[in-house]
Formats: sequence, structure tokens, C-alpha cells
Amino acid sequence: MASSRRRPTHAGSWYSDSGDALSKELASWLGKADVSRHKPARAIIAPHAGYRYSGACAAYAYKQIDPTRVKRVFILGPSHHAYLPGCALSSAKVYDTPLYPLNVDQQIYAELKTTGLFETMSLDVDEDEHSIEMHLPYVAKVMQSHKGAFTVVPVLVGALDVDGEKKYGAAFSKYLLDPDNLFVISSDFCHWGKRFKFTHYDKSYKHIYQSIEALDRQGMDLIASCDADGFAKYLKQFRNTICGRHPIGVLLRAVQTLKQKDPSTIEISFLKYAQSSQVTDTSDSSVSYASAALSINKQA
Repeated sequence: MASSRRRPTHAGSWYSDSGDALSKELASWLGKADVSRHKPARAIIAPHAGYRYSGACAAYAYKQIDPTRVKRVFILGPSHHAYLPGCALSSAKVYDTPLYPLNVDQQIYAELKTTGLFETMSLDVDEDEHSIEMHLPYVAKVMQSHKGAFTVVPVLVGALDVDGEKKYGAAFSKYLLDPDNLFVISSDFCHWGKRFKFTHYDKSYKHIYQSIEALDRQGMDLIASCDADGFAKYLKQFRNTICGRHPIGVLLRAVQTLKQKDPSTIEISFLKYAQSSQVTDTSDSSVSYASAALSINKQA
């Protein structure tokens, strides 16, 4: 019989497999992050690289979560290894972490399956992918005071076109509007260098890393403006290697759907930006990280 538990396959390499050490590390980063006016966040965007690179940046997004309000955590991560034309749900019922296990919400999964939009990924595909797993320890840490009182809804997002992002955004919009839910959008930003086959350089900037940041911030400004169409055009024009572009696109299309139906004020704000290294030579490479929070304020 196939296992119904997903192992923390990247623990011990991408982050600590010691629960005590991991908890202290996450607490340290969270303690240094600021609380913004977007707390409590209804959605966050945060990176999924190894914690020594992106853990401190991710803390700024996770700091905006109020665990007393959250009953379900949707985690939308891009598929790095398996080709997926749509979105897929996990076959596991429990996601293990070095802190404590997280239960997958079978009721929400059943609802999503009735749409006919979702396939089920194999456990091998699930365990090979890091984009969802890298958020599980942070989710477990910030929700620790409500351990056992919340569930997770992992969703692997494939290579969607704009129509696909609209379709899935519409499907998720009602869940985004529900204050019991939190959405975690998993994405790193620019992957720059020959090994990533992306070497865009605007030479009006003295250094390459400044050009990378300017390109990232152009995309971040469109996301913060909730401009789904503008973000899609930006990606088509510049081909910026934002690996979570499709999960971000789904979030922006969900916001677009809500704005058409509901008078709520929806705001997205970027809280932190970082790079794995500052590229100054064409032989160098780097990955960028950004954290953001989305809040929804109901109109009177």
C-alpha cells in the first residue's frame, strides 16, 4: 500500500533536519522582521530557496500572519521538474516536517476535485519538488500556537498560459475571500547567469546586480498594483526567470476576479528584497528573493 505521508525530503540539505535547531533559526529570522500594515495577511509571496540563502527574506512575509485567524493554508508552488499543463493536488494526507506533521485538508481537496481542473501528482513527484516543502517549516513555526487546529492545501502549479491562470484564479478566488484561509505563493525572482540561460543586462546601470534588481522591481511593482495583464506582458517582454510566475499569476487573477465581484480593498505590498550574491561579472550568477503580503479590507 502506498504511503499517505510525504517525507521532508529536503531536510538536512536545504534546511536543518533538527526540529530544535530549525525552530530557533526560524524564530531568529522572524524576530528580526518587521510587522507591516498588511497584517493580518490573507496571502503572502515568499521564496523557496535553501534557508541559508532565502530564510531571512521569507521571514518578512511570514511575520504578517496572524495564526489566530487561520484555519487553512493553501500553498501554491511551481513545478520545477515534472511537466504539468494544469495544477495538481497531493496524494499524501500528511506532510511531515522536522517540527511536527501537517494534515492535508481532504474536504477542500474534495471540493477542488469536483471542478475537474485538478489532477493528482504521484508521491514521487511530490517528494522531488521543493517549492512547496520549503514553506512547510515556516508554516509550522508561525502556526505553532494553533498546532492541530489548521490544515494545509498543497497545490502544484504547472506551465499555465494566461487563460489557465484566469481559470485557476477564478476557482481559488472564493477561498482567497474567506478570512479563514491563508495563501502562500512560492516563488524566487530573477535567476541570473549563463547556467540559468538568462543574462539580461541594462547597461545604463553600473553593475549587473543593479540591473537585475531594477528588472525584478519592475515586475514587483506590477504585482503590487494587482496588474495581472501588465505582469503577463512584462514576462513576455523580458522573460525574467521568476520561477513562481504562474502561482503569482493565479493569485493576481484571483484578485482580478474578486475586484469584479466584491468592493473590498485588496492591497499587495513588498516588504523585503534580497539577492544570493551581487553579480558584477558575466561569469557570476545569482538568484533574487522577494517577500510580499496581501491584505483584504472589507468596505463598509
